[in-house]
Amino acid sequence: MLAAAILGCFIASPVSAGAPALFNTVEYRTDDLDALPKWKATLSRIAKEQTYYAESRSKAVRVWQAMIREQRNHRQIDQLRSVNRFINQWRYRSDSYNYQTSDYWASPAEFFEHSGDCEDYAIAKYVTLRQMGFEADQLRLVVVKDVVRDLAHAVLAVYLAGDVYILDNVNNQIRPHSEVAEYAPYYSVNEHARWAHAAAPAQAPVPAKIASADSLFSKS
Repeated sequence: MLAAAILGCFIASPVSAGAPALFNTVEYRTDDLDALPKWKATLSRIAKEQTYYAESRSKAVRVWQAMIREQRNHRQIDQLRSVNRFINQWRYRSDSYNYQTSDYWASPAEFFEHSGDCEDYAIAKYVTLRQMGFEADQLRLVVVKDVVRDLAHAVLAVYLAGDVYILDNVNNQIRPHSEVAEYAPYYSVNEHARWAHAAAPAQAPVPAKIASADSLFSKS
């Protein structure tokens, strides 16, 4: 199960006009991550893990780190393709299977030990690209509604060369967001900020309070 996250009560300003609007939405940013406790907890575990990735006894983690070292001198667009394919090799496993709970956001070390569900793939890709030299401002974990399958899902959005590329555990091909018609974003987040998304046109008012998304989440 994907996180049933509460976006919280806030009034935020639209994102800078210089950045592409993700999935053609109107974006509203806040730097407050308190409404996403699972994401904050995962960031804390990631910070602790990074001190021992290079010395891990896990074969999977060692292979992952070797891939990162091999890819560091490649073009960033090629790194995206390689990272997406590499992470997608892991078998999908639900949180109920791995952790006996409906919703858990795994760190990379946990993912490579147990595999995971959609947000766990996206988190592993996020950390991988950060280790390769991508800036946090280039990356967002995006919680979306898959309007074809009628369920919640998570992907990684990467801002590169004036476009946004989507890395998805159900597709080994990276796609520009303008070509992805099946997803409508609920919210997106990186280690510094989170964004609420409203459907265009921008004239439609965005409420000050963003409601709980509990009823919208299902298996992904």
